Amino acid sequence: MAGMCVAECVGCQTNTVSGTPNADHISTSYVERQNLTMRMRMRRFTRLTNAFSKKIANHEHAVALHYMHYNFARRHQTLRVTPAMAAGVDRRLWTVEDIVRLAD
Repeated sequence: MAGMCVAECVGCQTNTVSGTPNADHISTSYVERQNLTMRMRMRRFTRLTNAFSKKIANHEHAVALHYMHYNFARRHQTLRVTPAMAAGVDRRLWTVEDIVRLAD
């Protein structure tokens, strides 16, 4: 793919993190909400539909597109910006055209 930047891993560091978390603060709510959002927005995760992925590569690409749009192009109501903008990763709102241009 001409013009596409490819990231290269230049190193890795392994750190062990341990502790005794307070069981009252352990919650799966964030993960469950993310799973629900993905299931509701991507019909590939509901079996017996026409959009069900038969090839793992197609499924991986669909998930990547979902998260790219979710984090860079979709303005979230509670944040009033995209998650990427809120985290300081990017300063602009991406369009679908911007995402498609990444494949060029």
